[in-house]
Amino acid sequence: MEHRLSKRVPGRLGSLLYKRGMPVATGQIRDASRSGLFLATEYAGADIDETVELEFRFPKRDERSFRRLVARVVRKTDKGLGVEFESAGNDTFTISYLLKWLQQHHLPSAYFSVLRQHFN
Repeated sequence: MEHRLSKRVPGRLGSLLYKRGMPVATGQIRDASRSGLFLATEYAGADIDETVELEFRFPKRDERSFRRLVARVVRKTDKGLGVEFESAGNDTFTISYLLKWLQQHHLPSAYFSVLRQHFN
């Protein structure tokens, strides 16, 4: 049984994963909430309860700066990492804007499965 503190917003946004200030992997934010997100990645070197950073940029011409969020790994799967945002060091504006951006740029999952059928 899942115990969510806030609603997940699905989406797709590329991200870099950092450990101890060094980039270690790429991934894609697949869903997010006010308390955390799921990062689809092949990277398996993060441990449960380890602090990581996620860096991303909203793909707009007028938005050139990168945003970074501090998070703690709370779940690992073969498809990626579930992370919970650390309360210290995070900008609540960035989290709110991430949720808003994902909501505005979300494509239904059925759309992606149709594309896979045509290109596989």
